[in-house]
Amino acid sequence: MSGSRGEADVSPTAHGDAGRAENALQGLYEISKILAAPGRLEAVLASVLGALSRFVDMRRGLIALIDDAGRATAAVASGWGEGDAKAHFQRLPRSLAARIVVARQAFIVADATKDSLSAGWPAGAPGEGSNTLIGAPIEQRERVVGVVLVERAERKSDPAIREEDARFLTMIGAMIGQTLHLYDIVTRDRERLMEEQRRLEKEAPRTPLHGEQPLIDIVGASPAIRAVFNQINVVARTHTTVLLRGESGSGKELFARAIHDLSPRNNDPFIRLNCAALTEAMLESELFGHETGSFTGARGQYKGRFERADSGTLFLDEIGDISPAIQAKLLRVLQDGAFERVGGSHTVKVDVRFVFATNRNLERAVERGDFRADLYYRINVVSVLLPPLRDRPEDIALLAQEFLRRFNEGVGAQKTLSAAALRRLQKCWFPGNVRELENCVRRAAAVSHVDAIGEEDFACSDESCLSATLWRDFKPDTPAPAVDPVLAEPGPPRAALPLSTHQPRRRGESFDGAASGPDREKIINAMEKAGWVQAKAARLLNLTPRQIAYALVKHHIPIKKF
Repeated sequence: MSGSRGEADVSPTAHGDAGRAENALQGLYEISKILAAPGRLEAVLASVLGALSRFVDMRRGLIALIDDAGRATAAVASGWGEGDAKAHFQRLPRSLAARIVVARQAFIVADATKDSLSAGWPAGAPGEGSNTLIGAPIEQRERVVGVVLVERAERKSDPAIREEDARFLTMIGAMIGQTLHLYDIVTRDRERLMEEQRRLEKEAPRTPLHGEQPLIDIVGASPAIRAVFNQINVVARTHTTVLLRGESGSGKELFARAIHDLSPRNNDPFIRLNCAALTEAMLESELFGHETGSFTGARGQYKGRFERADSGTLFLDEIGDISPAIQAKLLRVLQDGAFERVGGSHTVKVDVRFVFATNRNLERAVERGDFRADLYYRINVVSVLLPPLRDRPEDIALLAQEFLRRFNEGVGAQKTLSAAALRRLQKCWFPGNVRELENCVRRAAAVSHVDAIGEEDFACSDESCLSATLWRDFKPDTPAPAVDPVLAEPGPPRAALPLSTHQPRRRGESFDGAASGPDREKIINAMEKAGWVQAKAARLLNLTPRQIAYALVKHHIPIKKF
Protein backbone atom coordinates (compact mmCIF):
# COMPACT_ATOMS: atom_id res chain seq x y z
CA MET A 1 0.00 0.00 0.00
CA SER A 2 1.25 3.42 -0.81
CA GLY A 3 2.71 5.29 2.04
CA SER A 4 1.93 8.85 2.60
CA ARG A 5 3.58 10.86 5.28
CA GLY A 6 2.03 9.02 8.22
CA GLU A 7 2.70 5.32 8.11
CA ALA A 8 3.59 4.94 11.76
CA ASP A 9 4.67 6.87 14.77
CA VAL A 10 7.56 5.05 16.32
CA SER A 11 10.02 7.21 18.24
CA PRO A 12 13.66 6.42 17.61
CA THR A 13 16.12 6.32 20.40
CA ALA A 14 17.85 9.51 21.31
CA HIS A 15 21.18 8.10 20.23
CA GLY A 16 19.85 6.93 16.85
CA ASP A 17 18.05 10.22 16.28
CA ALA A 18 21.24 12.21 16.88
CA GLY A 19 23.21 9.95 14.56
CA ARG A 20 20.67 10.30 11.75
CA ALA A 21 20.52 14.09 12.20
CA GLU A 22 24.30 14.31 11.92
CA ASN A 23 24.20 12.07 8.84
CA ALA A 24 21.56 14.30 7.23
CA LEU A 25 23.56 17.46 7.89
CA GLN A 26 26.66 15.86 6.41
CA GLY A 27 24.63 14.83 3.36
CA LEU A 28 23.23 18.34 2.86
CA TYR A 29 26.73 19.76 3.11
CA GLU A 30 28.21 17.33 0.58
CA ILE A 31 25.39 17.79 -1.92
CA SER A 32 25.47 21.58 -1.59
CA LYS A 33 29.15 21.49 -2.59
CA ILE A 34 28.30 19.35 -5.61
CA LEU A 35 25.55 21.74 -6.74
CA ALA A 36 27.78 24.78 -6.27
CA ALA A 37 30.61 23.37 -8.37
CA PRO A 38 30.68 24.06 -12.15
CA GLY A 39 30.13 21.17 -14.50
CA ARG A 40 27.86 19.59 -17.07
CA LEU A 41 24.27 19.37 -15.86
CA GLU A 42 23.95 15.58 -16.17
CA ALA A 43 27.31 15.11 -14.46
CA VAL A 44 26.27 17.28 -11.51
CA LEU A 45 22.97 15.44 -11.08
CA ALA A 46 24.76 12.09 -11.32
CA SER A 47 27.12 13.24 -8.57
CA VAL A 48 24.11 14.13 -6.43
CA LEU A 49 22.78 10.58 -6.89
CA GLY A 50 26.17 9.21 -5.93
CA ALA A 51 26.08 11.19 -2.72
CA LEU A 52 22.53 10.04 -1.98
CA SER A 53 23.66 6.43 -2.15
CA ARG A 54 25.86 7.12 0.86
CA PHE A 55 23.27 8.91 2.96
CA VAL A 56 19.90 7.16 2.38
CA ASP A 57 20.97 3.53 1.83
CA MET A 58 20.01 3.83 -1.85
CA ARG A 59 19.89 0.72 -4.02
CA ARG A 60 18.88 2.53 -7.21
CA GLY A 61 18.02 6.14 -7.94
CA LEU A 62 16.71 8.47 -10.61
CA ILE A 63 16.63 12.24 -11.07
CA ALA A 64 14.48 13.49 -13.94
CA LEU A 65 13.85 17.07 -15.05
CA ILE A 66 10.60 17.51 -16.96
CA ASP A 67 8.94 20.25 -18.98
CA ASP A 68 5.33 21.41 -18.82
CA ALA A 69 4.28 18.61 -21.19
CA GLY A 70 5.83 15.94 -18.96
CA ARG A 71 8.75 15.26 -21.31
CA ALA A 72 12.20 14.68 -19.92
CA THR A 73 14.69 17.52 -20.46
CA ALA A 74 17.41 15.74 -18.51
CA ALA A 75 17.61 12.45 -16.65
CA VAL A 76 20.29 10.59 -14.74
CA ALA A 77 20.10 7.21 -13.04
CA SER A 78 22.22 5.14 -10.70
CA GLY A 79 22.19 1.42 -10.03
CA TRP A 80 21.41 0.08 -13.50
CA GLY A 81 24.92 0.08 -14.91
CA GLU A 82 25.74 1.55 -18.29
CA GLY A 83 23.01 2.84 -20.55
CA ASP A 84 21.29 5.90 -21.94
CA ALA A 85 20.18 8.06 -19.05
CA LYS A 86 17.05 9.19 -20.85
CA ALA A 87 16.07 5.56 -21.32
CA HIS A 88 15.97 5.32 -17.53
CA PHE A 89 13.32 8.03 -17.59
CA GLN A 90 10.96 5.46 -19.05
CA ARG A 91 11.28 3.49 -15.79
CA LEU A 92 9.82 6.36 -13.81
CA PRO A 93 6.44 5.23 -12.44
CA ARG A 94 4.00 7.63 -14.08
CA SER A 95 1.38 7.38 -11.36
CA LEU A 96 3.84 8.14 -8.60
CA ALA A 97 5.45 10.96 -10.58
CA ALA A 98 2.04 12.50 -11.29
CA ARG A 99 1.14 12.30 -7.59
CA ILE A 100 4.37 14.05 -6.63
CA VAL A 101 3.94 16.78 -9.28
CA VAL A 102 0.29 17.47 -8.43
CA ALA A 103 0.64 17.29 -4.65
CA ARG A 104 4.09 18.97 -4.63
CA GLN A 105 5.17 16.79 -1.74
CA ALA A 106 7.16 13.63 -1.11
CA PHE A 107 5.53 10.20 -1.27
CA ILE A 108 6.58 6.84 0.07
CA VAL A 109 5.74 3.46 -1.46
CA ALA A 110 6.48 0.96 1.29
CA ASP A 111 6.54 -2.09 -0.99
CA ALA A 112 7.14 -1.30 -4.66
CA THR A 113 6.19 -4.82 -5.72
CA LYS A 114 2.60 -4.50 -4.48
CA ASP A 115 1.57 -0.88 -4.87
CA SER A 116 -0.14 0.43 -8.01
CA LEU A 117 1.68 3.75 -7.72
CA SER A 118 4.95 1.99 -8.54
CA ALA A 119 3.65 0.31 -11.68
CA GLY A 120 6.38 0.24 -14.27
CA TRP A 121 9.23 0.33 -11.80
CA PRO A 122 11.49 -2.67 -12.52
CA ALA A 123 11.43 -5.46 -9.99
CA GLY A 124 14.55 -6.20 -8.01
CA ALA A 125 16.86 -9.09 -8.71
CA PRO A 126 16.00 -12.48 -7.17
CA GLY A 127 17.00 -12.55 -3.53
CA GLU A 128 16.93 -8.78 -3.09
CA GLY A 129 13.65 -8.90 -1.23
CA SER A 130 11.11 -6.07 -1.08
CA ASN A 131 12.03 -2.51 -1.67
CA THR A 132 10.76 0.94 -0.81
CA LEU A 133 10.38 3.89 -3.19
CA ILE A 134 10.72 7.42 -1.89
CA GLY A 135 10.09 10.30 -4.27
CA ALA A 136 10.28 14.06 -3.78
CA PRO A 137 9.57 17.04 -6.07
CA ILE A 138 12.16 19.40 -7.54
CA GLU A 139 10.53 22.81 -7.34
CA GLN A 140 11.59 25.99 -9.08
CA ARG A 141 9.62 29.14 -8.23
CA GLU A 142 6.42 27.41 -7.16
CA ARG A 143 6.52 24.99 -10.11
CA VAL A 144 7.57 21.35 -10.09
CA VAL A 145 10.26 20.87 -12.75
CA GLY A 146 11.37 17.37 -11.86
CA VAL A 147 11.44 14.54 -9.38
CA VAL A 148 14.11 12.72 -7.42
CA LEU A 149 13.30 9.07 -6.78
CA VAL A 150 15.22 6.63 -4.59
CA GLU A 151 14.77 2.88 -4.18
CA ARG A 152 16.10 1.55 -0.91
CA ALA A 153 16.24 -1.94 0.49
CA GLU A 154 13.51 -2.63 3.05
CA ARG A 155 15.13 -3.30 6.38
CA LYS A 156 13.71 -4.27 9.75
CA SER A 157 13.46 -0.66 10.85
CA ASP A 158 10.54 1.48 11.85
CA PRO A 159 8.71 3.61 9.26
CA ALA A 160 9.99 6.79 10.93
CA ILE A 161 13.31 6.28 9.17
CA ARG A 162 11.50 6.32 5.83
CA GLU A 163 9.81 9.57 6.86
CA GLU A 164 13.19 11.09 7.67
CA ASP A 165 14.54 10.00 4.30
CA ALA A 166 11.50 11.58 2.61
CA ARG A 167 12.15 14.87 4.39
CA PHE A 168 15.81 14.64 3.43
CA LEU A 169 14.94 14.10 -0.26
CA THR A 170 12.51 17.03 -0.10
CA MET A 171 15.35 19.31 0.99
CA ILE A 172 17.62 17.93 -1.74
CA GLY A 173 14.89 18.57 -4.33
CA ALA A 174 14.55 22.16 -3.11
CA MET A 175 18.32 22.67 -3.39
CA ILE A 176 18.36 21.29 -6.94
CA GLY A 177 15.44 23.55 -7.88
CA GLN A 178 17.18 26.64 -6.49
CA THR A 179 20.34 25.75 -8.39
CA LEU A 180 18.39 25.35 -11.63
CA HIS A 181 16.73 28.72 -11.03
CA LEU A 182 20.07 30.47 -10.62
CA TYR A 183 21.41 28.84 -13.76
CA ASP A 184 18.30 29.90 -15.67
CA ILE A 185 18.86 33.50 -14.59
CA VAL A 186 22.46 33.42 -15.74
CA THR A 187 21.51 31.76 -19.04
CA ARG A 188 18.71 34.24 -19.77
CA ASP A 189 20.91 37.23 -18.98
CA ARG A 190 23.66 35.87 -21.14
CA GLU A 191 21.31 35.21 -24.06
CA ARG A 192 19.75 38.65 -23.66
CA LEU A 193 23.13 40.37 -23.72
CA MET A 194 24.27 38.32 -26.70
CA GLU A 195 21.05 39.10 -28.59
CA GLU A 196 21.44 42.79 -27.78
CA GLN A 197 25.01 42.70 -29.02
CA ARG A 198 23.94 41.01 -32.25
CA ARG A 199 21.21 43.60 -32.73
CA LEU A 200 23.58 46.49 -32.20
CA GLU A 201 26.13 44.96 -34.54
CA LYS A 202 23.46 44.58 -37.20
CA GLU A 203 22.02 48.07 -36.79
CA ALA A 204 25.29 49.95 -36.41
CA PRO A 205 25.86 52.05 -39.55
CA ARG A 206 29.15 51.31 -41.21
CA THR A 207 30.83 53.19 -44.06
CA PRO A 208 32.92 50.91 -46.28
CA LEU A 209 36.47 51.92 -47.02
CA HIS A 210 37.31 52.84 -50.60
CA GLY A 211 40.79 53.38 -51.86
CA GLU A 212 42.80 55.06 -49.14
CA GLN A 213 39.81 56.53 -47.34
CA PRO A 214 39.76 55.26 -43.72
CA LEU A 215 36.72 54.57 -41.60
CA ILE A 216 35.29 57.56 -39.83
CA ASP A 217 36.38 56.02 -36.53
CA ILE A 218 40.04 55.95 -37.59
CA VAL A 219 41.62 59.38 -37.51
CA GLY A 220 45.11 60.09 -38.76
CA ALA A 221 47.17 61.66 -41.52
CA SER A 222 50.72 60.84 -40.44
CA PRO A 223 52.99 58.80 -42.74
CA ALA A 224 53.00 55.94 -40.20
CA ILE A 225 49.22 55.57 -40.10
CA ARG A 226 48.79 56.11 -43.85
CA ALA A 227 51.22 53.25 -44.45
CA VAL A 228 48.91 51.06 -42.37
CA PHE A 229 45.89 52.32 -44.36
CA ASN A 230 47.59 51.31 -47.59
CA GLN A 231 48.45 47.85 -46.27
CA ILE A 232 44.91 47.33 -44.95
CA ASN A 233 43.39 48.38 -48.28
CA VAL A 234 45.40 45.72 -50.09
CA VAL A 235 45.06 42.78 -47.72
CA ALA A 236 41.40 43.39 -46.83
CA ARG A 237 40.19 42.53 -50.33
CA THR A 238 41.51 38.98 -49.99
CA HIS A 239 40.40 36.14 -47.72
CA THR A 240 43.81 35.92 -46.07
CA THR A 241 44.22 35.58 -42.30
CA VAL A 242 45.54 38.80 -40.75
CA LEU A 243 47.45 39.27 -37.49
CA LEU A 244 47.26 42.79 -36.04
CA ARG A 245 50.15 43.58 -33.72
CA GLY A 246 50.46 46.66 -31.60
CA GLU A 247 50.53 48.02 -28.11
CA SER A 248 47.43 48.22 -25.97
CA GLY A 249 45.20 51.08 -27.03
CA SER A 250 46.56 51.39 -30.54
CA GLY A 251 43.20 50.67 -32.21
CA LYS A 252 43.44 47.01 -33.20
CA GLU A 253 39.68 46.44 -33.10
CA LEU A 254 38.99 49.45 -35.34
CA PHE A 255 41.43 48.18 -37.93
CA ALA A 256 39.91 44.69 -37.72
CA ARG A 257 36.53 46.26 -38.51
CA ALA A 258 38.11 48.16 -41.40
CA ILE A 259 39.46 44.91 -42.83
CA HIS A 260 35.97 43.41 -42.72
CA ASP A 261 34.27 46.47 -44.24
CA LEU A 262 36.73 46.50 -47.14
CA SER A 263 36.48 42.76 -47.76
CA PRO A 264 34.08 40.86 -50.03
CA ARG A 265 32.42 39.64 -46.83
CA ASN A 266 31.32 43.11 -45.71
CA ASN A 267 27.61 42.20 -46.00
CA ASP A 268 28.09 39.19 -43.74
CA PRO A 269 28.60 39.10 -39.95
CA PHE A 270 31.54 40.69 -38.17
CA ILE A 271 31.93 38.86 -34.86
CA ARG A 272 34.50 39.82 -32.25
CA LEU A 273 35.70 38.26 -29.00
CA ASN A 274 38.31 39.25 -26.43
CA CYS A 275 40.01 35.97 -25.55
CA ALA A 276 41.65 37.36 -22.41
CA ALA A 277 38.33 38.31 -20.83
CA LEU A 278 37.02 34.75 -20.37
CA THR A 279 38.04 31.64 -18.49
CA GLU A 280 39.10 28.61 -20.52
CA ALA A 281 35.72 26.87 -20.12
CA MET A 282 33.75 29.99 -21.03
CA LEU A 283 36.04 30.74 -23.97
CA GLU A 284 35.58 27.24 -25.35
CA SER A 285 31.80 27.58 -25.10
CA GLU A 286 31.84 31.05 -26.69
CA LEU A 287 34.01 29.92 -29.59
CA PHE A 288 32.53 26.52 -30.38
CA GLY A 289 29.07 26.70 -28.81
CA HIS A 290 27.55 23.92 -26.72
CA GLU A 291 24.81 21.32 -26.74
CA THR A 292 21.93 20.98 -24.32
CA GLY A 293 23.12 19.59 -20.99
CA SER A 294 26.81 19.83 -21.88
CA PHE A 295 27.43 21.55 -18.53
CA THR A 296 25.47 22.92 -15.62
CA GLY A 297 23.11 25.60 -16.88
CA ALA A 298 23.30 24.54 -20.56
CA ARG A 299 19.53 24.27 -20.96
CA GLY A 300 19.56 24.69 -24.74
CA GLN A 301 21.80 24.53 -27.78
CA TYR A 302 24.07 27.55 -28.17
CA LYS A 303 25.83 28.59 -31.34
CA GLY A 304 29.34 29.88 -30.73
CA ARG A 305 31.22 32.69 -32.43
CA PHE A 306 32.53 30.40 -35.18
CA GLU A 307 29.02 29.51 -36.33
CA ARG A 308 27.72 33.06 -36.03
CA ALA A 309 30.65 34.33 -38.10
CA ASP A 310 30.05 31.79 -40.88
CA SER A 311 30.66 33.46 -44.29
CA GLY A 312 31.84 36.58 -42.45
CA THR A 313 34.80 37.69 -40.33
CA LEU A 314 35.79 36.56 -36.84
CA PHE A 315 38.05 38.91 -34.87
CA LEU A 316 39.84 37.30 -31.91
CA ASP A 317 41.62 39.85 -29.74
CA GLU A 318 44.41 38.97 -27.28
CA ILE A 319 45.06 35.68 -29.08
CA GLY A 320 48.38 35.34 -27.24
CA ASP A 321 46.53 34.75 -23.95
CA ILE A 322 44.64 31.56 -24.84
CA SER A 323 45.47 28.29 -23.09
CA PRO A 324 47.26 25.34 -24.76
CA ALA A 325 44.00 23.37 -24.84
CA ILE A 326 42.18 26.11 -26.75
CA GLN A 327 45.22 26.53 -29.02
CA ALA A 328 44.95 22.89 -30.10
CA LYS A 329 41.23 23.18 -30.85
CA LEU A 330 41.66 26.47 -32.67
CA LEU A 331 44.36 24.95 -34.85
CA ARG A 332 41.91 22.36 -36.18
CA VAL A 333 39.38 25.04 -37.14
CA LEU A 334 42.07 26.98 -38.99
CA GLN A 335 43.20 23.85 -40.82
CA ASP A 336 39.88 22.19 -41.65
CA GLY A 337 37.18 24.76 -40.95
CA ALA A 338 35.47 22.12 -38.79
CA PHE A 339 34.74 21.66 -35.08
CA GLU A 340 32.27 20.09 -32.64
CA ARG A 341 30.21 21.99 -30.12
CA VAL A 342 31.01 21.39 -26.45
CA GLY A 343 29.25 18.21 -25.43
CA GLY A 344 28.36 17.31 -29.02
CA SER A 345 29.63 14.86 -31.64
CA HIS A 346 28.23 16.45 -34.81
CA THR A 347 30.92 18.14 -36.91
CA VAL A 348 30.11 21.71 -37.94
CA LYS A 349 31.75 23.22 -41.04
CA VAL A 350 32.24 26.96 -41.34
CA ASP A 351 33.73 29.42 -43.82
CA VAL A 352 35.28 32.21 -41.76
CA ARG A 353 37.86 34.91 -42.45
CA PHE A 354 40.07 35.27 -39.38
CA VAL A 355 41.59 38.46 -38.00
CA PHE A 356 43.72 38.06 -34.88
CA ALA A 357 45.27 40.68 -32.61
CA THR A 358 47.85 40.64 -29.85
CA ASN A 359 50.17 42.93 -27.96
CA ARG A 360 52.39 40.04 -26.91
CA ASN A 361 55.63 38.77 -28.34
CA LEU A 362 54.42 35.55 -29.93
CA GLU A 363 57.91 34.63 -31.13
CA ARG A 364 59.22 34.60 -27.57
CA ALA A 365 56.12 32.71 -26.45
CA VAL A 366 56.83 30.04 -29.07
CA GLU A 367 60.43 29.78 -27.87
CA ARG A 368 59.27 29.30 -24.28
CA GLY A 369 56.70 26.72 -25.32
CA ASP A 370 53.75 28.87 -24.19
CA PHE A 371 52.37 29.16 -27.73
CA ARG A 372 52.16 26.39 -30.31
CA ALA A 373 54.51 26.90 -33.24
CA ASP A 374 52.07 25.33 -35.71
CA LEU A 375 49.32 27.70 -34.58
CA TYR A 376 51.71 30.65 -34.82
CA TYR A 377 52.43 29.87 -38.46
CA ARG A 378 48.70 29.55 -39.15
CA ILE A 379 47.73 32.94 -37.73
CA ASN A 380 50.81 34.91 -38.79
CA VAL A 381 50.02 34.91 -42.52
CA VAL A 382 49.87 38.69 -43.04
CA SER A 383 51.19 40.66 -40.08
CA VAL A 384 50.20 44.33 -39.75
CA LEU A 385 52.12 46.39 -37.21
CA LEU A 386 50.07 49.26 -35.80
CA PRO A 387 52.29 52.20 -34.79
CA PRO A 388 52.08 53.52 -31.24
CA LEU A 389 50.87 57.06 -30.81
CA ARG A 390 54.37 58.32 -30.00
CA ASP A 391 55.43 57.31 -33.54
CA ARG A 392 52.66 59.39 -35.09
CA PRO A 393 52.77 62.70 -33.16
CA GLU A 394 51.21 64.51 -36.12
CA ASP A 395 47.94 62.72 -35.36
CA ILE A 396 47.66 63.78 -31.72
CA ALA A 397 45.97 67.10 -32.48
CA LEU A 398 43.55 65.49 -34.97
CA LEU A 399 42.64 62.75 -32.51
CA ALA A 400 42.25 65.17 -29.61
CA GLN A 401 39.88 67.37 -31.62
CA GLU A 402 37.83 64.31 -32.64
CA PHE A 403 37.56 63.05 -29.06
CA LEU A 404 36.50 66.49 -27.87
CA ARG A 405 33.86 66.66 -30.62
CA ARG A 406 32.39 63.37 -29.41
CA PHE A 407 32.45 64.63 -25.82
CA ASN A 408 30.61 67.80 -26.82
CA GLU A 409 27.97 65.81 -28.68
CA GLY A 410 27.43 63.57 -25.67
CA VAL A 411 26.90 66.35 -23.13
CA GLY A 412 25.72 69.19 -25.37
CA ALA A 413 28.81 71.32 -24.70
CA GLN A 414 30.86 73.58 -26.98
CA LYS A 415 34.32 73.21 -25.51
CA THR A 416 37.49 73.78 -27.50
CA LEU A 417 41.19 73.04 -27.08
CA SER A 418 43.46 76.02 -26.81
CA ALA A 419 46.75 76.19 -28.71
CA ALA A 420 48.63 75.75 -25.42
CA ALA A 421 46.58 72.65 -24.62
CA LEU A 422 47.39 71.11 -27.99
CA ARG A 423 51.09 71.84 -27.51
CA ARG A 424 50.94 70.18 -24.10
CA LEU A 425 49.35 67.07 -25.60
CA GLN A 426 51.87 66.85 -28.42
CA LYS A 427 54.74 66.79 -25.92
CA CYS A 428 53.34 63.73 -24.15
CA TRP A 429 54.16 60.16 -25.17
CA PHE A 430 50.97 58.35 -24.10
CA PRO A 431 52.03 54.77 -23.26
CA GLY A 432 48.33 53.86 -23.35
CA ASN A 433 48.24 55.21 -26.91
CA VAL A 434 44.99 56.41 -28.47
CA ARG A 435 42.87 55.09 -25.61
CA GLU A 436 44.89 57.07 -23.07
CA LEU A 437 44.72 60.20 -25.22
CA GLU A 438 40.94 59.91 -25.35
CA ASN A 439 40.75 59.53 -21.58
CA CYS A 440 43.07 62.49 -21.12
CA VAL A 441 40.93 64.76 -23.34
CA ARG A 442 37.67 63.64 -21.75
CA ARG A 443 39.06 64.17 -18.25
CA ALA A 444 40.26 67.66 -19.08
CA ALA A 445 36.93 68.53 -20.71
CA ALA A 446 35.03 67.28 -17.68
CA VAL A 447 37.01 69.28 -15.11
CA SER A 448 37.39 72.49 -17.12
CA HIS A 449 35.19 75.34 -15.86
CA VAL A 450 35.36 77.28 -19.12
CA ASP A 451 34.75 76.38 -22.74
CA ALA A 452 38.37 76.89 -23.76
CA ILE A 453 40.41 74.02 -22.33
CA GLY A 454 43.88 75.16 -21.28
CA GLU A 455 47.04 73.24 -20.49
CA GLU A 456 46.38 73.73 -16.78
CA ASP A 457 43.31 71.50 -17.10
CA PHE A 458 45.43 68.42 -17.83
CA ALA A 459 46.47 66.16 -14.98
CA CYS A 460 50.13 66.34 -15.91
CA SER A 461 50.20 70.09 -15.24
CA ASP A 462 50.10 69.52 -11.47
CA GLU A 463 51.94 66.16 -11.47
CA SER A 464 48.74 64.21 -10.83
CA CYS A 465 48.95 62.18 -14.04
CA LEU A 466 48.99 58.56 -12.93
CA SER A 467 50.72 57.41 -16.12
CA ALA A 468 53.58 59.79 -15.49
CA THR A 469 54.33 58.13 -12.16
CA LEU A 470 55.55 55.10 -14.11
CA TRP A 471 58.42 57.24 -15.42
CA ARG A 472 59.40 59.28 -12.39
CA ASP A 473 62.77 57.48 -12.10
CA PHE A 474 63.88 58.54 -15.57
CA LYS A 475 64.64 61.77 -17.39
CA PRO A 476 61.91 62.71 -19.87
CA ASP A 477 64.31 63.59 -22.67
CA THR A 478 66.17 60.26 -22.87
CA PRO A 479 66.24 58.96 -26.47
CA ALA A 480 64.18 55.87 -27.14
CA PRO A 481 66.01 52.54 -27.34
CA ALA A 482 65.92 50.83 -30.72
CA VAL A 483 63.55 48.07 -29.69
CA ASP A 484 60.34 47.22 -31.53
CA PRO A 485 57.63 47.91 -28.92
CA VAL A 486 55.51 45.02 -30.15
CA LEU A 487 58.36 42.54 -29.96
CA ALA A 488 59.72 43.79 -26.65
CA GLU A 489 59.18 41.50 -23.66
CA PRO A 490 56.87 42.81 -20.94
CA GLY A 491 59.07 44.27 -18.25
CA PRO A 492 60.35 47.61 -17.06
CA PRO A 493 58.91 50.62 -18.91
CA ARG A 494 60.99 52.12 -21.69
CA ALA A 495 62.90 54.98 -20.18
CA ALA A 496 62.99 56.73 -23.54
CA LEU A 497 59.32 57.63 -23.55
CA PRO A 498 58.42 60.52 -21.23
CA LEU A 499 54.75 60.86 -20.48
CA SER A 500 54.59 64.54 -19.71
CA THR A 501 56.65 67.69 -19.85
CA HIS A 502 56.99 68.16 -16.10
CA GLN A 503 60.24 67.10 -14.47
CA PRO A 504 59.73 63.68 -12.86
CA ARG A 505 60.65 62.98 -9.29
CA ARG A 506 63.48 60.46 -8.82
CA ARG A 507 64.42 57.92 -6.21
CA GLY A 508 68.17 58.07 -5.87
CA GLU A 509 70.41 58.92 -8.78
CA SER A 510 69.15 58.91 -12.34
CA PHE A 511 70.24 56.12 -14.59
CA ASP A 512 69.99 57.29 -18.15
CA GLY A 513 73.55 57.18 -19.32
CA ALA A 514 77.03 55.89 -18.67
CA ALA A 515 78.05 59.11 -16.99
CA SER A 516 75.35 58.87 -14.31
CA GLY A 517 75.35 55.13 -13.71
CA PRO A 518 77.70 52.14 -13.42
CA ASP A 519 79.39 50.95 -16.58
CA ARG A 520 78.86 47.61 -18.27
CA GLU A 521 81.69 45.85 -16.42
CA LYS A 522 80.39 46.88 -12.98
CA ILE A 523 76.92 45.67 -13.88
CA ILE A 524 78.23 42.28 -15.02
CA ASN A 525 80.34 41.91 -11.84
CA ALA A 526 77.33 42.73 -9.67
CA MET A 527 75.16 40.24 -11.55
CA GLU A 528 77.83 37.54 -11.15
CA LYS A 529 78.03 38.16 -7.40
CA ALA A 530 74.23 38.09 -7.14
CA GLY A 531 73.95 34.82 -9.04
CA TRP A 532 72.23 36.71 -11.88
CA VAL A 533 69.33 37.70 -9.64
CA GLN A 534 68.45 41.24 -10.68
CA ALA A 535 66.98 42.34 -7.34
CA LYS A 536 70.17 41.35 -5.49
CA ALA A 537 72.39 43.02 -8.07
CA ALA A 538 70.33 46.20 -7.78
CA ARG A 539 70.98 46.32 -4.02
CA LEU A 540 74.71 45.86 -4.58
CA LEU A 541 74.75 48.83 -6.96
CA ASN A 542 72.36 50.92 -4.86
CA LEU A 543 69.80 50.93 -7.68
CA THR A 544 66.15 50.01 -7.99
CA PRO A 545 65.21 46.70 -9.69
CA ARG A 546 63.71 48.65 -12.57
CA GLN A 547 66.94 50.59 -13.08
CA ILE A 548 69.04 47.42 -13.20
CA ALA A 549 66.60 45.91 -15.69
CA TYR A 550 66.93 48.97 -17.92
CA ALA A 551 70.73 48.86 -17.57
CA LEU A 552 70.83 45.26 -18.78
CA VAL A 553 68.86 46.22 -21.88
CA LYS A 554 70.89 49.37 -22.48
CA HIS A 555 74.26 47.58 -22.32
CA HIS A 556 72.97 44.51 -24.22
CA ILE A 557 73.84 42.15 -21.37
CA PRO A 558 72.24 38.72 -21.85
CA ILE A 559 70.66 37.16 -18.76
CA LYS A 560 72.23 33.88 -17.70
CA LYS A 561 69.82 31.20 -16.51
CA PHE A 562 70.80 28.26 -14.33
